[in-house]
Amino acid sequence: MPRFFVSKDAIRNGVVTVSGEDAHHISRALRMAAGERITVCNAEGTDYDCVLTDFLPDCVRARVETEKPSETEPPYVAVLYQGLPKGDKLEQVIQKAVECGVSRVVPFESERCVARIKEGDEEKKTTRRNRIAAEAAKQCGRGRLPAVESARPFKAVIDDAKRFDLALFCYEGEGTIPLPKVLHERKANLPANPSVAILIGSEGGFSEAEARAAQDAGWTPVGLGKRILRTETAPVFALAAISCALEL
Repeated sequence: MPRFFVSKDAIRNGVVTVSGEDAHHISRALRMAAGERITVCNAEGTDYDCVLTDFLPDCVRARVETEKPSETEPPYVAVLYQGLPKGDKLEQVIQKAVECGVSRVVPFESERCVARIKEGDEEKKTTRRNRIAAEAAKQCGRGRLPAVESARPFKAVIDDAKRFDLALFCYEGEGTIPLPKVLHERKANLPANPSVAILIGSEGGFSEAEARAAQDAGWTPVGLGKRILRTETAPVFALAAISCALEL
């Protein structure tokens, strides 16, 4: 069943109003008709099974049949801090991370990033990245709409570690602990619906100074195995491991 996100204000008295690109997609691309069914989510974890009723020039309306909590959200809040990769790799990372259950993606620029923050382009890029996250959320049936924040410098993100119940620094250098071992040892002491942060570098990884700064700020250095993973593979690997430990 097609799935769409709307704001809470778009659901009133048992009627959902879908506007903008989604309304166009329902009426023009999917060519749906009155009486057909869609799923609408308020982006905060509630799903509404609806029947289409009206097709207007600027919106589509549907009648709410049933309402229930979404069953597709993980029992934790995962935030991915991703070093800016080259080209369009970040778009791939966002898409796959959303499918793997991430709640928020925070791109950052570190010493060894080839891609750099360009202030004049950042707003446009962030808008596009959030659109990619929204499309991925619809496709995989998410109950919440993950957000992609504007890119920021590495120094501006490492202090975020203290905000999380578990802050994981994925690092290829020495002194790391295997990620499964960390998850197994920490799981029993985590609260209900814990917050988990994952810090992953770009193609060039982290400098030794950055690695020390991350650990000093409270990030736990973890290893992702003996094989070298690409920057676009590492977040999927890490999020899958977290899902296996805390969800499946």
